[in-house]
Amino acid sequence: MDKFNSHRRKLLALGGAALGLSLLPGQAFASLSTSRPRVLTLNNLHTGESLKTEFFNGKSYDKDELTRLNHFFRDYRANQIKSIDPHLFDQLYRLQALLDTRKPVQLISGYRTLATNNSLRERGSGVAKHSYHTQGQAMDFHIEGIALSNIRKAALSMRAGGVGYYPRSNFVHIDTGPTRHW
Repeated sequence: MDKFNSHRRKLLALGGAALGLSLLPGQAFASLSTSRPRVLTLNNLHTGESLKTEFFNGKSYDKDELTRLNHFFRDYRANQIKSIDPHLFDQLYRLQALLDTRKPVQLISGYRTLATNNSLRERGSGVAKHSYHTQGQAMDFHIEGIALSNIRKAALSMRAGGVGYYPRSNFVHIDTGPTRHW
């Protein structure tokens, strides 16, 4: 009987803790689990631009740095800027931690206007009609010195959106859409 009461007490305590955490505001819960700054270093292969940014200060996103990232991820062909989903930057930061690298991310494609996306679709295969790039939720990239297959494996292990593998074109695609891969 004592064993039963001990298990019951533990179960009730865990349930109470879970309920307490669920009642915390989203911002407070996020700060509990992500208390360190997030820094990204990137190169845009098409524009030649480089960027080092602390987009998350340990408690919240830095709006000025997100603006810089939005510009960096712009559709350079149309010179159009769109707000990029900050969770994409979180995924990239987490991916670099999994790969244990601080080498710059080589951005190939971020945001694309519908016109740019349609133009790329006409020129070749592999460009989705309803691409997450057009919604500011996707990027194509590689990281110097890191095997593309290792980037893909790490991205798949996160189970945090779409992962596309394009070894002939030397890039991996990640997005913040539903979990899937190709």
